[in-house]
Amino acid sequence: MSESPQRLPQVSRTSTRAVVVGGSLAGMLAAAAVRDHVDSVEIIEAHDLPDGPEARPGVPQAAHFHVLLSGGADAIDDLLPGAIAELLAVGANRVPMTTDMVLFSPEGWYRRWKRDSHYLIAASRDLTDSVVRRQVLKDPRIRVRPHTKVTALLGSSRRVTGVRLSAADGTESELTADLVVDASGKAARTPHWLAELGVPAPAEARIDSGMSYASRIYRAPVSTRNWPLISVQADPRSGEPGRAGGIVPIEDGRWHVSLMGTPGGQPSRDTAEFENYARTLRHPLVADLLAHAEPLTDVVMTHSTVNRRYYYERLKSWPEGLVALGDSVAAFNPVYGHGMSVAALGAVALRTRLSALGLGRGLSRAAQRAIAAPVELAWSLAVGQDIHYATTTGKNASPADRLLQRYVSRLSHTATGSYHVATAMTEVLTLQSPGTALLRPSVLTAALLGPLRPQLGGPTFTVGERRLLADAGIALPGLTS
Repeated sequence: MSESPQRLPQVSRTSTRAVVVGGSLAGMLAAAAVRDHVDSVEIIEAHDLPDGPEARPGVPQAAHFHVLLSGGADAIDDLLPGAIAELLAVGANRVPMTTDMVLFSPEGWYRRWKRDSHYLIAASRDLTDSVVRRQVLKDPRIRVRPHTKVTALLGSSRRVTGVRLSAADGTESELTADLVVDASGKAARTPHWLAELGVPAPAEARIDSGMSYASRIYRAPVSTRNWPLISVQADPRSGEPGRAGGIVPIEDGRWHVSLMGTPGGQPSRDTAEFENYARTLRHPLVADLLAHAEPLTDVVMTHSTVNRRYYYERLKSWPEGLVALGDSVAAFNPVYGHGMSVAALGAVALRTRLSALGLGRGLSRAAQRAIAAPVELAWSLAVGQDIHYATTTGKNASPADRLLQRYVSRLSHTATGSYHVATAMTEVLTLQSPGTALLRPSVLTAALLGPLRPQLGGPTFTVGERRLLADAGIALPGLTS
């Protein structure tokens, strides 16, 4: 009788888990970034997540207009193929820059150059969140634990091994993880949690222009499909309080209108004063259009427009198993529209490092440094404007800052009459190219020569847009052909 073959012992494979702190847009994109590198993803969310395009608790900025720049939109489509097509299918607008923009910069009116490669997606924040959330949560590997807060990190200064949780009823528990991603937003407790583990506090920067927002949604008097985004920008060089405003065409035939002002020129919460304030901007176009629109909501105010950044990438000590992205790392003055796009680009950077390094040693520091790249670009764009307001606290404009501002102002002036420079600027402003793109020899030469066409005397609308305005009984003075 032959011996039965010896059975080798079975080696069980340990399941891997990622924990994402926060069910925000950044949290959802973080889950999408890590899902192919772990067996399961647990999203820890303090509130309920709505099923559709409804307001999510803890996102007060959703009441103000949001745009998704093409750098961020491309990143979301990379993480979630088909998400942007779905967003457009449910009512969002794709706005080519500056083709479908009526933009009054400090240097003058921009021409509506024919271009499709640089664009923004215009929609309510609630709609954008809902589409991304639906795409992410279709994956059975990803689940949400609502009404739960993370109260601490587990592990040591060398490695984070999970999180401590507190449920709505006060019950505490621990959840182990191979990777923890903090996407909890502006209220992130990561510096405090790191201190508890013995990690030194990161350097922090806070640059605050004191700008306030007042926002309201209107029923548009014209079709919003292919309708241009309207923007009247403030001029920080004037020495006067900065006043700005814009109209973003969003889903369901609505305009999302936000008015912004620095101390001494801030808008009011009073609904009766909303359109009066719009008339104090550098041009009356926004006020002239609102006079023919139907208000659908009250005015919502916010004073939270500070630029805040933690320099995690500079820390000499950073624990394995921990990554932070989105507003947890840096939050920007929302007037510049960078927040969602920086979060998306940060999530792509995390996925790229995971693909190269796996969950092994060196991942967290490499990912944190990669996430810092889009943060740095958006930070330089936002702070580079805000530090020039007289009311700004946190940093004064240095001689180098003022020299850079003069160059950027020269570029913007040139862009009003130069397709080449306008294209270079939108490459950077949409986070599709680094700031060094503005130092290319061809751009420097064009800036030296100045605009190739004369300045426009007023806003430009196409023949089709003029027809829509006429059909709605709207006559706007000072239009340029």
